[in-house]
Amino acid sequence: MLPSADPVSVAVALSDLRGDLGTGLAEIKGSLALLVQRAGQTDQALADQRSDLEAVEARLAAVERRVWTASGGAAVLGALTGYAVQFLA
Repeated sequence: MLPSADPVSVAVALSDLRGDLGTGLAEIKGSLALLVQRAGQTDQALADQRSDLEAVEARLAAVERRVWTASGGAAVLGALTGYAVQFLA
């Protein structure tokens, strides 16, 4: 059997528990707010990375088009040079 507690000490203990609970909830809310903020920053960084990647892919596609055009032109020029050498020889 538990000893009977003084109502004043019970009230004080309950008040302390309420304070501790309030403090704990405030810490949890603060931590949650920080996590939400960091998630927002991460989302923004990811969006920035995606746009940078799209820009690089566009530049690469442009370079590849130039390379294919130049290699095709070089092949045509080489073939024409070969025919010219045959006709001049």
